[in-house]
Amino acid sequence: MAGRGGVSWRLRLAALRYRFEESLFLYPAIIMLGGIVLAIIATSVDHALGYDTHVPFTLEMSSNAATWLLATVAGAMITTVGVVFSLTVVSLQLASSQFSPRVMRSFIRDRLSQRVIGLLVATFFYCVLALHSVSGETTAPAPKVSLTLAVVLTLITVIGIIVHLDHLAHGLQVGNVARVIADEGEKVAAALDEVPSGMREVDPRDFHDAPDDAAVIPATRSGWISQVDIRQLLAAASPDTTVRMDTRVGAYIHAGEPLLTVWPRPSAASRKSLAESIGVSDMRTTLQDVDFSIWQLVDIGLRALSPAVNDPTTAVEVTLRLGSLMRTLLITPLPPPALQDGSRRVLVQPWNLSHEEYIAHAFDQLRQTCLDQPDVAATMLRGLRMLITHLRDQGHPDLVPALQRQMQLLLDGLEAQKDMHPEDLRHLRSLCSDHTDPADHSR
Repeated sequence: MAGRGGVSWRLRLAALRYRFEESLFLYPAIIMLGGIVLAIIATSVDHALGYDTHVPFTLEMSSNAATWLLATVAGAMITTVGVVFSLTVVSLQLASSQFSPRVMRSFIRDRLSQRVIGLLVATFFYCVLALHSVSGETTAPAPKVSLTLAVVLTLITVIGIIVHLDHLAHGLQVGNVARVIADEGEKVAAALDEVPSGMREVDPRDFHDAPDDAAVIPATRSGWISQVDIRQLLAAASPDTTVRMDTRVGAYIHAGEPLLTVWPRPSAASRKSLAESIGVSDMRTTLQDVDFSIWQLVDIGLRALSPAVNDPTTAVEVTLRLGSLMRTLLITPLPPPALQDGSRRVLVQPWNLSHEEYIAHAFDQLRQTCLDQPDVAATMLRGLRMLITHLRDQGHPDLVPALQRQMQLLLDGLEAQKDMHPEDLRHLRSLCSDHTDPADHSR
């Protein structure tokens, strides 16, 4: 996730945590290791207690029956692993084709699926390792603790499989997909205004123009800007240094393109450390990029409105979830375009997205595509009205004109539709009025 080059330890830790959440191997592997450790401990306890000793709340049976039971469970578990993996792959294919390839990550990150896969493999390893402690004599007693834990693990795993199937069926519903994406976006949006301690906002116009002898640090690889470590970025520069980011989080950058402009010119070691303060990943992530959550929701809506799918109900649900995300994003202060620390080092970020740009990204494409779907257009108008009311109540009237512009552009597009019935058009116009309840979803 962090790329082939070096990155700061904070960026590396965040990228590793993100990679861990998106891995179908790492989390199940940890559970599998737990099963192996449990098998070692259980067999050691049995050896210490002795097979002939009565242990309360444990199963007692012959070695022949125990061997058959453990072998049967191990075979069933490894077979079920293949079935669960097949179901997971099918769900990924359905999500990719029905919603968008971008939403596959939501299914891969699903913790319940990872736990069930881990339980299946852990139970298999446990039973295989427990088999060697069973005596070869037919009538000899079986290890009681190991056998009891094998049965308990089997029961837990079977319950987990049932829960997983139920969860998978509900997870494929568009409402849950959109909710997961919107919730993740809201968490990222709520952290946008976090500024490292000891830094203050300054006027970016005082540091806009770089001198001719400023050093340009290029990107060493192509990829998506996933995160920025502001603390290291400034710590890597000398006092009285200005660092300007020539890109932004969420943007794609080509190898060799300007990444940073620094003046006065930094040392070679400082240049390396500055470059390592920005994480470039092969895939776009939501580590610090709320715009990616918007992009995913819009992507689902556009696919639903395409002639090949023609599912306006999905577009309506996505538009509503998009409105929920924007309610959080539009009242959250954005990162200052220029920051200065106590050593007069300045970081300028002129290309960060503004609230108006987020509004355009959220509604432009859906607005242009939904003109032949009155219900979707009505939902968007209601959502824009509710956002306007919310912003006024929260003391952010400066963003109202951008939302009103979206409403007017949508109405202009609807009026230009030749097959739009006058009654439908009158209803859609009424949704822009302050005398109409924007939350009325009766239509």
